[in-house]
Amino acid sequence: MALEIDAKNATAATGDAGGATGGKAKAKENKTNNNNNAAGEKNLVNGSSSSSAAAAAKKKGKKNRNKSPPQQDAIEAEAGAALSNGHAVNGVGDGDADAADANANVLADKPDKATAAAEEKSATPDDEAAAAVAAGDDADLDALNDIGITVNISSPGTDVLSVQLSSMELVQEIHQLLMDREETCHRTCFSLQLDNVTLDNFAELKTIEPLEQGSTIRVVEEPYTMREARIHVRHVRDLLKNLDPADAYNGIDCTSLTYLNTITQGDLLDKKRTRPDSVDCTPPDYVTPGVREPPLLPLHPNIKNAKGPQALKVLTTSAWNPPPGPRKLHGDLMYLYVVTMEDKRFHISACSKGFYINQSTDDNFNPKPDNPSHLSHSLIDLLSHISPSFRRAFQAIQKRRTMRHAFERVATPYQVYQWSAPQLEHTVDAIRAEDAFSSKLGYEEHIPGQTRDWNEELQTTRELPRKTLPERLLRERAIFKVHGDFVTAATRGAMAVIDGNVLAINPGEDAKMQMFIWNNIFFSLGFDVRDHYKELGGDHAAFVAPRYDLHGVRVYNAVDVEGLYTLGTVVIDYRGYRVTAQSIIPGILEREQEQSVVYGSIDFGKTVLSHPKYLELLRLAGKHLKILPHSVLNERDEPVELCSSVECKGIIGNDGRHYILDLLRTFPPDVNFLKLEDVQMSKDLSEMGFPIEHRHKLCCLRQELLEAFIEDRYVTFIRIAAAHLQRLNAKKQADKDLPEEQSTEKPTEQSAEKDPMEKEQDKEKEKDKEAKPNTSSTETKSAEAMVNAIREAQSNVAVSNEVQAAEVVKRACATVGSLKEKEFDFRFNPDVFSPGIRHIDGPDGGGQSLAKQKRLVQDAAEFLVLKQIPAFIKEHTAHSSPPIDGQSLTESLHSHGINVRYLGKVIKMLGQMPRMDYLHRIAILELIVRATKHIYYTYMQSTEPLHLSAAISHFLNCLLTTGPVNPAVSSEEVHKKQLRNNGGKHNKHNKSSKSQAKPQSSSSSSSSAAASTQNGGNNHNSNNSTAAAAGAASSSSASNNSSADWTLVTPRSLWQQIRKETKAYWNFELDCDSVETAGAKYGFLRISLLRAFCLKVGIQVLLREYNFESKHKPTFGDDDIVNVFPVVKHISPRATDAYNFYTTGQAKIQQGLLKEGYELISEALNLLNNVFGAMHQENGSCLRMLARLSYLLGDAGDALAIQQRAVIMSERVNGIDHPSTILEYTHLSLYSFANGHVGMSLKLLYRARYLLVLICGEDHPEVALIDSNISLILHALGEYELSLRFIEHALKLNRKYFGDKAMHVAVSYHLMARTQSCMGDFRSALSNEKETYSIYKSQMGEKHEKTRESAECLRLLTHEAVALQRKMNDIYSNGKLTSDLPPIHITPPSMGSVLEMLNTINGILFVHISQKDIVKVRSEIEKHLKTNTDENEITDALKTIVAAANNNENATETTKDEGAAAAGAAPGAGETPVQLTNGGGEETTATATATVSS
Repeated sequence: MALEIDAKNATAATGDAGGATGGKAKAKENKTNNNNNAAGEKNLVNGSSSSSAAAAAKKKGKKNRNKSPPQQDAIEAEAGAALSNGHAVNGVGDGDADAADANANVLADKPDKATAAAEEKSATPDDEAAAAVAAGDDADLDALNDIGITVNISSPGTDVLSVQLSSMELVQEIHQLLMDREETCHRTCFSLQLDNVTLDNFAELKTIEPLEQGSTIRVVEEPYTMREARIHVRHVRDLLKNLDPADAYNGIDCTSLTYLNTITQGDLLDKKRTRPDSVDCTPPDYVTPGVREPPLLPLHPNIKNAKGPQALKVLTTSAWNPPPGPRKLHGDLMYLYVVTMEDKRFHISACSKGFYINQSTDDNFNPKPDNPSHLSHSLIDLLSHISPSFRRAFQAIQKRRTMRHAFERVATPYQVYQWSAPQLEHTVDAIRAEDAFSSKLGYEEHIPGQTRDWNEELQTTRELPRKTLPERLLRERAIFKVHGDFVTAATRGAMAVIDGNVLAINPGEDAKMQMFIWNNIFFSLGFDVRDHYKELGGDHAAFVAPRYDLHGVRVYNAVDVEGLYTLGTVVIDYRGYRVTAQSIIPGILEREQEQSVVYGSIDFGKTVLSHPKYLELLRLAGKHLKILPHSVLNERDEPVELCSSVECKGIIGNDGRHYILDLLRTFPPDVNFLKLEDVQMSKDLSEMGFPIEHRHKLCCLRQELLEAFIEDRYVTFIRIAAAHLQRLNAKKQADKDLPEEQSTEKPTEQSAEKDPMEKEQDKEKEKDKEAKPNTSSTETKSAEAMVNAIREAQSNVAVSNEVQAAEVVKRACATVGSLKEKEFDFRFNPDVFSPGIRHIDGPDGGGQSLAKQKRLVQDAAEFLVLKQIPAFIKEHTAHSSPPIDGQSLTESLHSHGINVRYLGKVIKMLGQMPRMDYLHRIAILELIVRATKHIYYTYMQSTEPLHLSAAISHFLNCLLTTGPVNPAVSSEEVHKKQLRNNGGKHNKHNKSSKSQAKPQSSSSSSSSAAASTQNGGNNHNSNNSTAAAAGAASSSSASNNSSADWTLVTPRSLWQQIRKETKAYWNFELDCDSVETAGAKYGFLRISLLRAFCLKVGIQVLLREYNFESKHKPTFGDDDIVNVFPVVKHISPRATDAYNFYTTGQAKIQQGLLKEGYELISEALNLLNNVFGAMHQENGSCLRMLARLSYLLGDAGDALAIQQRAVIMSERVNGIDHPSTILEYTHLSLYSFANGHVGMSLKLLYRARYLLVLICGEDHPEVALIDSNISLILHALGEYELSLRFIEHALKLNRKYFGDKAMHVAVSYHLMARTQSCMGDFRSALSNEKETYSIYKSQMGEKHEKTRESAECLRLLTHEAVALQRKMNDIYSNGKLTSDLPPIHITPPSMGSVLEMLNTINGILFVHISQKDIVKVRSEIEKHLKTNTDENEITDALKTIVAAANNNENATETTKDEGAAAAGAAPGAGETPVQLTNGGGEETTATATATVSS
């Protein structure tokens, strides 16, 4: 029950010594910092006392959990506290103090902020949590507040330190602080004493009575124990290895790379402003426009001196361990062996007093102390004594360690893998070896209770209370921590399973059927065992099922219904296998599955069970997820009610919790990819070739799609109702004679009950208005008509006849296809097309009518193709935040609810739009990579572990080159091995059922090989048509022979397979038969393909330049494959309160209230720090937004400081070449230019451009933006020719993507004219400026200030050109100057004017607003609000009408629920909220103050 033990941070955080161990030095740095500037930064990371909040909350949480042993509690407390601390150490000097305030999150004016949030929330009833945050939380936020206290700490041999702490921290944190500071970091085994009383490590400072301002705490060295000695040695090794990037390349301990400081050559904030003339600004060759294949080496700059100085040759535990009995009784704890840089060898004993040199040699054991023995309490002091070079090197390492930015040293939440790595030197490291071979997880030995009960931890954290803000923060933090540890453990376990390091629980069965348990996690492989998925697509279905199941887990987790539990689930792809890791339901292993399932079906609906508690829980969840409760017949023909799909199983664990699993069909099926008898496709879809038969029958629609679909229908519903009303009213006007008193008593209670739903719908409609700005004028007219109709309706509502009102609603419902006759009801039955399930059909018109449910599912699928795909493309035609690689494209498709299996259709539509060329290319590349992945996985499964690197390099050669590809291993060798092994026993997943294997392997393999070559390198199983396309995937006999097959793959056969695969899977014709023709036809770079493929399947290649054109030897050799990594998919827990603050902040910004927005977003960042710790993607988005706001509010220095952290965060959490990292770099370069770091801003832009070209080539709208920026800055530095090259490239791209008349193009022409005029080429400048003028004139009219500016520019240029011409004529006519014409002045532009231009092209404009304008803007906003109230009137009217129609109680009850459901679904229940903000989406950040310029 070791709750929340932070495997990564609190590695060994128990015990008196304050747990100084841990192979994870970074963890400690996470907690505190050891030099002034970092301390200042730390405050930046987390201005308020977040950690103390966690600690306080911890205390509260602890009272309810007496189950855990006290020591564990302590660990939890530590882990919570370890979050990230604002220890402002006193020495904060030189301007860092101000930096510390940069983000000192305004906790002081908390109450009013909370009330502001409250008002905000009450304005938009978001969901209960949000309202709670705001309203009741002033108190909570105050509870987070606490007092600072300054204490002095005196430790032996150093000066007294003065440290500022918060009263809510634990004593433990002072330990961490001391272990991290330069002067005290070498101590791990000490206690803290105040007035000679030892302090309890886990006491909060405020509970210690004698402690007051200025007290002195003494550090007292304690005697070592065996455990403490080991912890000390590990800590020393971590300090020495601190700078080494090897861990980041090997993907361990959640370390990752960041190169910002390498590129800026030190900390940006310490830099002096540069004079323009002192800047070296020539771009490297690979950055100038026109680069063909960008090189790979610059991706990892500074490889040479990354490691830092070497302090010791060897430090390991000695082979004389453990001490024999007699020596144990003398107090020996362990022996170490050291080789210094001077090549001296020492054997060292550890005893309770410390470390000393003994007289042992490599051959003789003599444990007596040497003379002199130099007994030291710290190993570092001892080593400094005996080796001068150790002393020097250690000081140098310490100095470099403390100079690094805090964010460079904190562990990331999940491991980030690098796809290329340099050759790393492999050194002797006993601790690394011990970690690798201890069956434990590396940190178990430091926790009492050994292995962790993952299920108990995951579920207990979900049960934590969540009423108040501190409780919610504690709960979310606990969920996040345990989930992070679980993902790490599951990944390790999955790799161990595939590497053959774990014994199966059913070792007698066939390898594909084996299941494993390791470290309390259950592992299964993605094969169709026992023909479970036979009807659904066999192995293909088994392969995708875990991913769909994970989607289900994600959405149920997001709905977060109390009492409903899901399993911890992680899906890992490694070495071509898919492994599912799940936490174990208590008691499930002791009984048969049939006995344990109390809800759902284990045989796809033949037998079905139900359970009242499950129905209640799932009905709650189903409201949010829009799942329709439905009844089916069981084997005894009795109706059984279900509130989920039939496959969803409910099991009550031994712990009494209600678990649901197998959530792979949470959402309705996608009928466009199912061949069904009873489904008639619409004409449009049939013409597009639907239905397409997919490889498996598990295709489902996405949650995002269902939400968009319902929203779309709702708007239609309102429109139709309004139109009907209008007609009624027209009729009314005609029959004015009707008595007026007909229905005066409107049923008031009902309308009141109807309220929540209506409000909700109103909100949805608002959202809809924002989402789809009305394009055609007709729509606007109809909207106005609607408003008028409703107005009339309102005035006539007293007159209206209830029957008529009911009629209106009924008609509208019928038109949009609502399930209920008299109200808007859209829910989906996930089982409606499942074969073998017998549904109970309701009456034809009712909600239980099967025909209606089927129609609804079909409509949703049709909506995807006819509405969502065009909407997706239309949204991207503006190029506001264009996808950069396949991953960002996929995310964008998913956010529109479009599955990747529609990629072929999307590509076809993009192919017809020349302006979407770049997106077409990215989509094609993604298609090729995904098709290749399918082939690669089956290829890898048939490869011996002995030949992995040869096989992978061979595969890459076939994929990326057309030159020679001779596999490093001859096929004879492989065959020999195979015959001997009867199908390769080494790789146990290779054997398929033995009976088949024997005859196969003895048959002559050469003939089977011949057959397979003719088949494009595939053995097809003729009776399985789908498998035929996928290659050897599902033919069991093939998987045996194919061990040899990898040597027979050729570039031609591989590309034929890729073509087959794209046709079979995406119905897309890829007409190219080699990488050359593909590259020529679609225009992608091979290096981009290499990167995308390595990231997709988890390959790490050697960092060197690859010549893909090589004609004589293969491009990739087996030494070029450095490693293979797991590709891990898991859910991402959310921070709800932070998200609510964030969205409120964004709303404020959109109203132009930047200051309030800034404060709310700072608060959001603070809460994120509380939940996720210092490192997380969402913290990064928050930082980027804060930097932008600071810049808009005129504080460029602050913007630079915050953005610098955003860049480091993105490099560490997303990866050094991730699209969002590129975006962060471009923002940072703008702010550094504004701060006068001209050279830096160029370097940052060069880095961004290099990364961008590496990922997607030069032909991309973002490249145009970066090139415009580079050109402007070069222009400012007087490098006109270079500047011209970049701006010409930008102009070419802008014309291509925005059209000749776009604003972007006008700006590019203007910049070209500026540059050319500075070069004295007035003629070209004139013609370019004329283009600008004509665009402005046609787009904005004569009077606009831009047009006038351009005209003025033209006049000046003409004047200069005429003057120049005169001079020239003069020279020509006389051969010399006669009249003395004034010399021509070319003035270089001022930095200010350049910055202004930079702001313009980056979409930031400062508008100087006069009082008059402010009044104008305010009245505009009020007008806007008034139109919103019109909308409210519409819904009010509808409310009364609908309420009149639904006179039965029951109906209103359901609508109330519906309202709540809509509320839950609003913030994308399931998907992490909009990646807080997205690149270009921020262009609109500040409307009133910063209008967006194009």
